[in-house]
Amino acid sequence: MFHYEINEDNLTIEELLRNHWRLGKKLVHELRMSKAITTVNDEPVQWKAPLQPGTILKFSFPIPSSNYQPTPVCAIDIIYEDDHCLIVSKPKGMSTHPNDARDTHTCMNHVMAHIKKQGGVYAEHVHRLDRGTQGLLLVAKHPLAKSIFDRMIEEKSIIRTYAAEVQGNLQASTGTITEPIGKDRHHATRRVVSKTGQHAVTHYEVVARYKSSCIVHLILETGRTHQIRVHLAYIGHPIIGDTMYGARETANGDYELHAIQLEFEHPFLNKQIVVKDKK
Repeated sequence: MFHYEINEDNLTIEELLRNHWRLGKKLVHELRMSKAITTVNDEPVQWKAPLQPGTILKFSFPIPSSNYQPTPVCAIDIIYEDDHCLIVSKPKGMSTHPNDARDTHTCMNHVMAHIKKQGGVYAEHVHRLDRGTQGLLLVAKHPLAKSIFDRMIEEKSIIRTYAAEVQGNLQASTGTITEPIGKDRHHATRRVVSKTGQHAVTHYEVVARYKSSCIVHLILETGRTHQIRVHLAYIGHPIIGDTMYGARETANGDYELHAIQLEFEHPFLNKQIVVKDKK
């Protein structure tokens, strides 16, 4: 259950759901049939009646349970949270979600421990981070939020910024890599630039230069598996330590890729959200 305040003249519930949030027909139908939207005093509201700014609607609907087995305690940092979403800092070396029933210590297992402690039952990640990547992960707390955030990811209106130290110095200080990415048929988990691969776009900016490396900030338009790693390796500047993609091995045998910032217009709070990782 959550409240939403109308902030436009003569906006109807129908317009809010279909035009502003652009929810799917099935989800809109379910909300209508379950009489999910009322006034704060639980009075019915006409879906096609114009509402005045400041009108507060109450959304109450059944929320399904997510399948993630909660850990005993949540051992990851919650960076931001409201009634609709939370943003966590996923540690390096931790998977975003389970791949099978035995995998019970992923980021989403820890998130579910936090949700369960609050009395909730639902949490679903909106995007994912590779196991070796640390940083910010957006999680929806109810199905409406998941539907809207999924669309925002597809429409590139959630800006995801990463930081990496790469081998060598990029000649250009800014640029965009637009090479398609597909599976490597010679390696089970590796990805490659391929003409038959999926469309992929990565923007980069060099923010610091050293003798034999540089720090780049990267913004994803698409979210292909290993996208940043593949694109940087393709232009001859793999992430330091990323041996899968041709980089020199580091002393700790690891690579450093960090999701440092998430930015988006919050669809329920009607304000810009900018969250930076503290680490």
